[in-house]
Amino acid sequence: METVTMDLAGRTLTIETGRLAKQAGGAVQIRYGDTVLLVTATISDEPREGIDFFPLTVDYEERLYAVGRIPGGFIKREGRPTEKAILSARLTDRPLRPLFPKELRNSVHIVATVLSVDQDSPPEILSIIGASVATSISRIPFNGPVGAVIMGLIDGEPVVNPTVEQSRRSKLHLVLAGTKDAVMMVEAGADEVSRDDILRCIEAGHSVIKEIVTKQEEIISRAGLTKLEVPIRDTATEMVNRVAPFIQTRIAEALRIKEKLKREERLGAVKDELMESYREEFPEQSAELKAIYEKVLKETMRSMILNEKLRPDGRAPAEIRPISCEVSVLPRTHGSALFTRGQTQVLNICTLGALRDMQILDGLGLEESKRFIHHYNFPPYSVGETGFMRGPGRRDIGHGALAERALEKVVPKEADFPYTLRLVSEVLESNGSTSMGSVCAGSLAMMDAGVPTAKAVSGIAMGLIKEGDQVEILSDIQGMEDFLGDMDFKVAGTEDGITALQMDIKIGGISQGILALALEQAVQGYKFIMAKMNEVISKPKPELSPYAPRMITMQIDVDKIREVIGPGGKMINKIIAETGVGIDVEPDGRIFIAAVDVEAGNRAKAIIEALIMEVEPGKTYLGKVTRVEKYGAFLEVLPGKEGLLHISNMDYHRVEKTEDVANLGDMLQVKVTDIDDKGRINLSRKDLLEKPEGYEEEQKRRSGPPRDRNQRDRDGRDRDSRDRDQRFRKKF
Repeated sequence: METVTMDLAGRTLTIETGRLAKQAGGAVQIRYGDTVLLVTATISDEPREGIDFFPLTVDYEERLYAVGRIPGGFIKREGRPTEKAILSARLTDRPLRPLFPKELRNSVHIVATVLSVDQDSPPEILSIIGASVATSISRIPFNGPVGAVIMGLIDGEPVVNPTVEQSRRSKLHLVLAGTKDAVMMVEAGADEVSRDDILRCIEAGHSVIKEIVTKQEEIISRAGLTKLEVPIRDTATEMVNRVAPFIQTRIAEALRIKEKLKREERLGAVKDELMESYREEFPEQSAELKAIYEKVLKETMRSMILNEKLRPDGRAPAEIRPISCEVSVLPRTHGSALFTRGQTQVLNICTLGALRDMQILDGLGLEESKRFIHHYNFPPYSVGETGFMRGPGRRDIGHGALAERALEKVVPKEADFPYTLRLVSEVLESNGSTSMGSVCAGSLAMMDAGVPTAKAVSGIAMGLIKEGDQVEILSDIQGMEDFLGDMDFKVAGTEDGITALQMDIKIGGISQGILALALEQAVQGYKFIMAKMNEVISKPKPELSPYAPRMITMQIDVDKIREVIGPGGKMINKIIAETGVGIDVEPDGRIFIAAVDVEAGNRAKAIIEALIMEVEPGKTYLGKVTRVEKYGAFLEVLPGKEGLLHISNMDYHRVEKTEDVANLGDMLQVKVTDIDDKGRINLSRKDLLEKPEGYEEEQKRRSGPPRDRNQRDRDGRDRDSRDRDQRFRKKF
């Protein structure tokens, strides 16, 4: 068993191997604060046949016992991964994947299992560090190790691995991963942070990563195994020299075709021609012929960009494709927009809902729900292909989360706009950076829906071609430049700063100087795109769509909540049934009424106001008869509040039967005479009627002259005596 420890931002980081999961290829228990993960890395004994890619799988397993919770639902066990787990798995995969040998075809499986969570010590960075160590000490060929940190920006200063309390004050959440020599991955959400501040945080974070890598090297040197030999399939030089000239000119000509589908069709024809022409000469070497084609294609495209400053669609390196923006493209949705940039097209739809429509989160984090949701759909027809559509994959979830992160900084606060917002990006056509197209389309759709966003948000994807000292940064990359290039760098923001960032490197990392140049060019690019968007719509529409719910907000005393809800929800369900609105009641006494029909919303509000209103003695109410008894009738004078109208208080003249005045369902004007100490309400109808002429004189006559107290006592004794005499006579 081997262990190393280090101080990392005021907490102890411990990496231990040799105690758990000893049959895995490599296994480490990594602890930071009270967060603990088990990370394993295993490789198959034999390479997979018939594939031309490296089969790496990364799984991030959340266990709710890590935060002392039992899973919900009937089964009571963890099911499919949450979106957070999928995003964490992608965070682990992205910085590690470029560091495996390109020729490796053995299946590699990395599993990070979260065993304990301390919210101040985020598990996602431990997954990256743990995967790096587990892979490095195993037989798996790997050019690591890799370190990772989370960077915050508080009061203008970089903070390493901020705590929960610090994160609330931070304007930046940046996940950074890299080797000792270079940055491998950046993932960030920001509150309009400047380029310089982001670069300062990356520089500060990378200096800490170097220390983490040094500690990893200590345990690797003591516990590392001999690495597996990877067979290098080196195509014979003679074969390359024979075949390459045949396709070089043809590929160069095809790469100059600007339209994607026509270019791909021509390149496909060149490949078919190659296979057909050399089938007899190299009958058993079709894989080598395909490899030569891919090699020549990559070299030719990269040479065009570096030496001629010419891209496959004819653009200059910093040039952005033609942009088209439309809003209100769908008649019945709350907001919609169509964003087209070159051959990338995204339709975004904005839907407004009540707060009860929030997404409930069942994960390991502190966040239990969210009211702003962005979903991303990438159907196969968007790239002219067929395929199965079985729900969102990891890529869809990752792209959707990136666009959501970019846009959420301009979404108004709940207090100012009490709605749940859902954006859906439908990718209709794809040739580069549909995630940034989703940012632009989402910003336009929210403005079209009348969401009071403060600013527009746009985004751009940057690329890199690097051969030795030759470097070319590309703005608005298309699919081929992404696939054959060295970097995919996405940047989104407002006019005042960056809101989201994502960078993946396909080579052994890039310097901070190149990163700074790429970031500066990206900011210029997304602002150019934003100007095109502002030509169509530059501020939110003043009115919501007629099909969107109107939100009426009320604040009531917390003690009155039970009266609004009623026993078993009886009262609130009755209001909803009568008015057709949606009602959300918050524990702090806030009430949100969602209604497409404003009249219905106002009616529901009036009912609630009446429910919480207090009945006051001396006031007059219009009550509804809810129950009839011999001695009187019960009337509902306010919702949920009943009083008794005694038969003696119904009229000035004698009422023989209650039904002569009050029948079930009748509406009567009554006055509250008093409320006793038990809260019982007494009502009078006769107090609102005009007294008959001579009524008071008749009452005096019936009651006789006033008598003193002694006389009343004597009368009482006489009555008692008569009663005793009568009982005596009756008995005998």
